[in-house]
Amino acid sequence: MLDQLELSGLVADACRVMAEQGLVEHVLGHISARISDDELLVRCRGPVESGLAFTTADDIKLVNLDGRGDVGAWSVPNELPIHTMVMRRRPDVTAVVHAHPPMTVALSLIGVPLLPIYGAYDIPGARLAAGGVPTWDRSALISTPELAGEMADVLGDRPVAVLRGHGLVSVAEGPPAAAVATAVLQAIAVETLSRFTLAILRAGGTPRPISDEDLAGLPDLGGGFNVSTMWRHLCRRSGLDMRL
Repeated sequence: MLDQLELSGLVADACRVMAEQGLVEHVLGHISARISDDELLVRCRGPVESGLAFTTADDIKLVNLDGRGDVGAWSVPNELPIHTMVMRRRPDVTAVVHAHPPMTVALSLIGVPLLPIYGAYDIPGARLAAGGVPTWDRSALISTPELAGEMADVLGDRPVAVLRGHGLVSVAEGPPAAAVATAVLQAIAVETLSRFTLAILRAGGTPRPISDEDLAGLPDLGGGFNVSTMWRHLCRRSGLDMRL
């Protein structure tokens, strides 16, 4: 179990991984990790902001579910209600990612659903799509509890929701460090599905799900591979040490 300082470092690393993977551009997007029933660490905007690709542990601040905390010269995200509302609604959620993946945004604008169009290529992504990825059909800045509540209604008990013309929200349960990694990996899976779906459409094809038989036959490779190994790979690609 990571202590608060170590978890702040992991959240910072996760922000840098998101940037390296193209899930965010410039200064937009944020990640949080719950550390108690009513407190979370969240990526805040610094006094001399340089963007998510350059996030450090200093940019990760402790706030409560009402958005209050000693953040110094930093400012909490305008869309902090995304994090606090989901954590209020779902006490088991320990990590929340908000990102603006470009292919996901593009696909959301043409109203094509995400389907399990492949299997062994990305088993967690296939299972995620098979379970359903809901879309909140608004492009508003989620800066109020009311808007966050609408979004959370659409998210329901699913791990990911797409925000039309905006981005996505990805959430995960379990130990906060592993949950942060899982939430980022889910966001990557949705962006990959969106990229493949758009490629099929551009080629004049029709995205079709794999058969139920093939889906059922996909093995569960376990968290040691799906999370730990993948996270180690992404950290090394970003020049980071793995903290899980």
